[in-house]
Amino acid sequence: MSAPAPSPIMVDAEPLPRQDEVLTDAALDFVAELHRRFTPRRDELLARRTERRAEIARTSTLDFLPATAAIRADDSWKVAPAPQALNDRRVEITGPTDRKMTINALNSGARVWLADFEDASAPTWENVVVGQLNLIDAYTRSIDFTDPASGKSYALRPNEELATVVVRPRGWHLNERHLLVDGQQVPGAFVDFGLYFFHNARRLLDLGKGPYFYLPKTESHLEARLWNDVFVFAQDHLGVPQGTVRATVLIETITAAYEMEEILYELRDHASGLNAGRWDYLFSIVKNFRDGGPKFVLPDRNAVTMTAPFMRAYTELLVRTCHKRGAHAIGGMAAFIPSRRDEEVNRVAFEKVKADKDREADDGFDGSWVAHPDLVPIAMQSFDRVLGDKPHQKDRLREDVNVKAADLIAVDSLDAKPTYPGLVNAVQVGIRYIEAWLRGLGAVAIFNLMEDAATAEISRSQIWQWINAGVEFENGEKATPELARRVAAEELTNIRAELGEDAFAAGHWQQAHDLLLKVALDEDYADFLTLPAYEQLGG
Repeated sequence: MSAPAPSPIMVDAEPLPRQDEVLTDAALDFVAELHRRFTPRRDELLARRTERRAEIARTSTLDFLPATAAIRADDSWKVAPAPQALNDRRVEITGPTDRKMTINALNSGARVWLADFEDASAPTWENVVVGQLNLIDAYTRSIDFTDPASGKSYALRPNEELATVVVRPRGWHLNERHLLVDGQQVPGAFVDFGLYFFHNARRLLDLGKGPYFYLPKTESHLEARLWNDVFVFAQDHLGVPQGTVRATVLIETITAAYEMEEILYELRDHASGLNAGRWDYLFSIVKNFRDGGPKFVLPDRNAVTMTAPFMRAYTELLVRTCHKRGAHAIGGMAAFIPSRRDEEVNRVAFEKVKADKDREADDGFDGSWVAHPDLVPIAMQSFDRVLGDKPHQKDRLREDVNVKAADLIAVDSLDAKPTYPGLVNAVQVGIRYIEAWLRGLGAVAIFNLMEDAATAEISRSQIWQWINAGVEFENGEKATPELARRVAAEELTNIRAELGEDAFAAGHWQQAHDLLLKVALDEDYADFLTLPAYEQLGG
């Protein structure tokens, strides 16, 4: 008796306009095949994260892996040479894949656009599907947009002036509840990667580019190995030459910082570089070392700049690692959103952005991120000054850098402490971001900064850490659940007064307030805020 045929993938969502152009039978079959082949390994790797976290709780330390010492010691291997479209990455702009952002990012003058299905996108089904549709329309030059409020129209510049797209799929931990295979939710990573690769790999090759990806939330080289196996299978399955896919890995977890070379090694035929984030990296430190005592208590998030000794160790090790292996080193985010009303705010912020990008360029980074088109020229100037006509500075090997394992977790080397205004800011930003996320917005301008899900993660993590560490602030108040609730209630009152009753009632403010306090005050620390938040996300 023959085995029954696998059940088809099921789309459990209300139909969207033009969804049939994305959710074709062949594309869904491809996603289903990714799921059947690789989700069991994904599940094993998620379980391994839990085991490793328990080990860190027991030891309060991390080290470079003895088992992979030979890979680090072998100077002979390099990652594959960069394709022409990814050889010069001096400025990259980030943002979600809504229609207006797609056009503005491609037109921005940046060399690369990180088209984000992850932290800058709330994963409503509409955002997932329409984001894919917008990218297809961009490559076929059938995209335009007219702002209903202003009447302003947007259209693409000529192809040669457009940024190269690098797509960021969701992290391994998130499932897509609207796609079921054999009754099981498909990992969001396979949905975002699979639909994009299936529809665009050949089209991009015809355009002289390729399917390029940013890989988020990676915690080990074994997770990078899984991605590499996915790439190999996908290229074979669609008859695309091996090495067509290129991946840049975000080193935004503390465990990955100890495995940078191994991550590049696992992806070496597909690796393009590594990126140094900030908020998710700090969130990862809090999450992993939350049992480690006072020496791991972080000060206010805005006091932890990239010049903090433990952050500088991380970024300099990243540059050295990348250049040793022939990969691009990409710097962190300039998140400032220019004010249309206050030129003094802009002047001060632009000076800080310039200083930050100058530092990265001088440290050897090959490029960096910005969140707004107005910041592209500032970052470009910083890297033009160092690079000139060169596409990168991989020849700067940074052999002067000698980072020890303990340097990466020397949080107490930073001369700053948590403050009461820092607690207030964490509550304010947390509530305001989560409320927007629950409305389907993943990239949100708050207090002149572009915030994404990593912002909410570090905000709620700091509240949790300070309370559990019994931090006493400079005003004599102690971090307690009661204090957090009082500050949150005051913020809700302030928002109501700021917006007016009707606008307040139309939002998700009470829901956002409650969710922030749940993940900030629960004794059991939630691994990711987006997991309980996704259960409340409509659409």
